Amino acid sequence: MKNFKSIFIIAALIALAGCQSKVQYGDATEVETVNANFGSTDLQAITTKMVNSMLTFPPIIAITANERPIIFVDRIKNKTSEHIDTESVTDSISNQLLRSGKFRFIDMTKVDAVRKQLDYQNNSGMVDPSTAINFGRQIGAQYMLYGNLSSIVKQAGSTKDVYYKMTMRLMDLQTGLIEWSDEKEIRKVKSSSFLGL
Repeated sequence: MKNFKSIFIIAALIALAGCQSKVQYGDATEVETVNANFGSTDLQAITTKMVNSMLTFPPIIAITANERPIIFVDRIKNKTSEHIDTESVTDSISNQLLRSGKFRFIDMTKVDAVRKQLDYQNNSGMVDPSTAINFGRQIGAQYMLYGNLSSIVKQAGSTKDVYYKMTMRLMDLQTGLIEWSDEKEIRKVKSSSFLGL
């Protein structure tokens, strides 16, 4: 009976040791292939393609030769069947364009917060009027950057095919003309084994 208890305890300890999880840091730029869903590698591929395309497009080079145009970025529309954080895609693209030194940005997501702060400064009676920022002093955007992320998903037996397409455009707000447009396509194929692994 003692041997049985000892064997049981050892088996339980081995089982517990095997259930422990381990967390490690990985390379954020390493290809991520956990599943066929939209992932970090897709985000990086899209943002790199769009930023490089825009910065090397001859009319954009001409527009940014002597000035830093002001852009606002409209949130990318998610037309896929997945829940995708398109704000993260938008943030990555605008960050890279801003760091290029070619553009300046207006953050439309913070307009209400700015309006509240300006109202507080000008109308609360609690801020020294000589230090309050006046209404109507902000600079308007010259261009709007916007886009769509769509997908087509097909499945046949154990094979799943996922196609993503990201389309972006830069519009001149004064004329309504599209100054730049491009797209990035990504295809992922997942094949399951007989056991579903």
